[in-house]
Amino acid sequence: MPTLSIPALAPLYRFAEPLAYALLRAGFGVIMLTHGLPKLLGRAHGSMADPMAASINLIENRLHLPQPELIGLLVALLEAVGGLLLILGLGTRLVAAMVTVQMLTIAYLLGPTWAWIDRGIEYPVLMALLALYLVFRGAGRYSLDNALGKG
Repeated sequence: MPTLSIPALAPLYRFAEPLAYALLRAGFGVIMLTHGLPKLLGRAHGSMADPMAASINLIENRLHLPQPELIGLLVALLEAVGGLLLILGLGTRLVAAMVTVQMLTIAYLLGPTWAWIDRGIEYPVLMALLALYLVFRGAGRYSLDNALGKG
């Protein structure tokens, strides 16, 4: 175990770390939820007048997948329902694994532009890394997963 720079703060770190992790997990869930709800409700989101249409367009024209409307709906549900589940800390590892795949796919789709900033790939890359961390760390102490005895 590493030596702390200020050993006297060890009790604070032990107390605050599970709370900070719960805040990180819940904050990530809120971000996902706020991206999924506008798609499901057909409302504008940021610079997108119709975020669901934008998702379907990417799925159809960049990934060339069949049934882009269905896949777009599944993406919106992952973001909205999955975000809510992350806030609660329920099914955390599974939801985070799915979000990791989604974010890596988005980064891949944006990647050919190599635009790290100004609506580039840095956001989905960061989100993918955070989701991957949640996969390996689990929901944490303050979660429904923990209350139910799930890892």
